[in-house]
Amino acid sequence: MPTLRGNCLMGQSGGPTAVINASICGVIQEAMKHPEIEGIYGAQHGILGVLEENLIDLRRADPKEIELLKSTPAAALGSIRHKLPRPEEGPSEYERIFQVFDAQNIRHFFYAGGNDSMDTINKLSAYAAKVGYELRAIGIPKTVDNDLAGIDHCPGYGSVAKHIAAITMGVGLDMQSVHLTDPVVIMEVMGRNAGWMTASSALARRLDGDAPNLIYVPEAPWDRARFLDDVKRTHAEHGWCFIAASVGTKDESGEYLATQKGDFATDAFGHVQLGGVGLFLESLVRGELGLKTRLVRLGPAERVAMHFASLTDRDEAYQLGAFAVRSAIEGVTAKMVSLERTSSDPYRCDLTYTDLDVVANEEKLIPRQWLNGAGNDVTQDFLDYARPLIQGEVPTPIENGLPRYARLREVPVGKKLPAWGG
Repeated sequence: MPTLRGNCLMGQSGGPTAVINASICGVIQEAMKHPEIEGIYGAQHGILGVLEENLIDLRRADPKEIELLKSTPAAALGSIRHKLPRPEEGPSEYERIFQVFDAQNIRHFFYAGGNDSMDTINKLSAYAAKVGYELRAIGIPKTVDNDLAGIDHCPGYGSVAKHIAAITMGVGLDMQSVHLTDPVVIMEVMGRNAGWMTASSALARRLDGDAPNLIYVPEAPWDRARFLDDVKRTHAEHGWCFIAASVGTKDESGEYLATQKGDFATDAFGHVQLGGVGLFLESLVRGELGLKTRLVRLGPAERVAMHFASLTDRDEAYQLGAFAVRSAIEGVTAKMVSLERTSSDPYRCDLTYTDLDVVANEEKLIPRQWLNGAGNDVTQDFLDYARPLIQGEVPTPIENGLPRYARLREVPVGKKLPAWGG
């Protein structure tokens, strides 16, 4: 494969994770090793930064701050939720993106994100081939939801699973200590169609009766009468009941139990905005069973806990970023770098590739056989899958008693095109 010289550009998209910056760190530090890559640029707020030609020069960033990206949550380059239309529906966006690529001599493009981000890479790769623009574009997986197809697990998931399990342990102990007055806890966890995050609460258990006692995820249809019976029976057996429920929990007709209404009913991609399943279940337990109930809603706090992130997760995120650069140098394009598990005991995953079509158009759900027959708990198969992913702790620099996170010096790359008209 002939050498392709030029600048590289990277961006981040979608909901951040505790370790998405580790992938970006891997890209930057690996790119520094290859003379074929001249400029190393970051797009501010993903593909929107490309459209607006808002790029920063990462070669001029402080190397110490780059290294700190390994232990910094959120999206250091800024994220966005922007769905590229098909070229025939929105040709102006593609024309603009490739005008920017050409003006800035972008020859390597790395995009860290989830399903829609991989769709973006897929579309840009196809367009580059169509117009004859030399570009090596590679997707770097990230999502706390763990719902990307074609990969054993997604960077970001191991850390959020570790955090959720730890919260479950702590809140569960709190519940047990005050159960005579507060016998029921409902913990609402993110997850639209896939319940991987909610299921990870099961990793908290050590003894019989430990939280969580009941787990409800989108993959197993929820039934009102069965739910109330589950809670009543569990409370009678233990004196308490800890419930973990996905925001995307659905009834037997496939309808979400709770959605938002009004002006914010859908997001930028047209997805129904979820939220309120905890309140819905709380009202049922209080109203039908007369049990005092406390509600825990984690929200975005689930995904930013770098202070208790998984070292396994962080290291794999970094390795995938570096692997993406090496792959592009070797001529790979239009792929997502991926993980293939070869052993769970001892744990081992190999670096590989997934076709973007697979990722962009499919969603990985918890296998039904990893949930019990009643649909209110996970099986040992899930625990064996998830437990290796939460191992190890990320060393976090501390300053004045709090984590010291990276702050990149945002040195702008000079713009070469007129402002984008939108």
